[in-house]
Amino acid sequence: MILDKKIIDQHNNQLLDKHRRAFDYVSADIPQLDEMLNKLQKFQIAIPSWALGTGGTRFGRFSGAGEPGTLEQKLEDVGLLHALNKSSGAISMHIPWDIPSDAVKIKALASSLEIGFDAVNSNTFQDQSGQEHSYKFGSLHHVDPSVRQQAVDHNIEVINYGKAVGSKALTVWLADGSSFPGQLNFREAFQNTLSSLQEIYKHLPEDWKLFVEYKAFEPHFYSMTIGDWGQSLLLANKLGPKAYTLVDLGHHLPNANIEQIVSLLLMEGKLGGFHFNDSKYADDDLTAGSIKPYQLFLIFNELIDGMDVKGIDHASGLGWMIDASHNLKDPLVDLLQSVEAIKIAYAQALLVDRKALKQAQQANDIVKAQEILQDAFRTDVRPLVAEAST
Repeated sequence: MILDKKIIDQHNNQLLDKHRRAFDYVSADIPQLDEMLNKLQKFQIAIPSWALGTGGTRFGRFSGAGEPGTLEQKLEDVGLLHALNKSSGAISMHIPWDIPSDAVKIKALASSLEIGFDAVNSNTFQDQSGQEHSYKFGSLHHVDPSVRQQAVDHNIEVINYGKAVGSKALTVWLADGSSFPGQLNFREAFQNTLSSLQEIYKHLPEDWKLFVEYKAFEPHFYSMTIGDWGQSLLLANKLGPKAYTLVDLGHHLPNANIEQIVSLLLMEGKLGGFHFNDSKYADDDLTAGSIKPYQLFLIFNELIDGMDVKGIDHASGLGWMIDASHNLKDPLVDLLQSVEAIKIAYAQALLVDRKALKQAQQANDIVKAQEILQDAFRTDVRPLVAEAST
């Protein structure tokens, strides 16, 4: 879908006076306002191609109107989102659903829409038509070397598609695991996974990153071969400097302290990126910030602190992407809501008085530390986000 920008401008002009009043009110108390707005303008959240259509559950999928059926249509939808919020400047492709038949034309279309290509994603969690071996019992960890090689070859193919369009990262998420005790030898499964990833790693271009994603449970409920951030970090460390851990906010056991996880991964220089979503239970894939907005803010608080200590650029140092399933809402509207929630949490975290927070921490002043964080969280930064999107 492509929307005439004149329509967007006309709509914005009708709201301009109201926006200006709100912006002037909140910005009066913001130190280094221009620097903050500049950071907000640069901060982009990639849109996954699979989130542009109606999602589903184990029990059914209820398709909506206007769902994109081709890669070109998906690019146009991301272009629409970016035209509306100025913060969705990249698409993340999922192979084999998004194989570009003509990479030159695809890149030209993306350029005309002012969007680029984020990490490419492989798929070894389901069988594809015509493939020789099944992934029923796993892929990169499989006991059969021929199945592992098939999965390795697929990931290499994904890298090649990514190179053709200008992507710079590969995300690997595995459904590999076990559902019953005794089904797997855990050590051998991990060693097979490492060996397979090492083969994939050899084919990474020098300026690429490999993101190793983890998930606590689902589709298997006894074990997942890459089940937590420690196992992902272990693999990333063994693979080399181009390998990183990727954090999906829904891929943890309930009540996991994700802000502590990202802090430590940043400390080790091994945090690669994020998949943003929200959840009540685990991998609910709900709209970002719809359930736990304070947690999202706390995560960004640790991200900013850790990135600033390391001298990491907020906009380009990590991979930022949404991963959600819109089985009830219009996907485009839901994605707009998610991007806004992410930008709001980022803006709130930028407001934290880090010098005062450090002093409170050193003095063991728990009350003061809480007030500093909650004061930033309770600030209505929506006018700042809107100003940065113009």
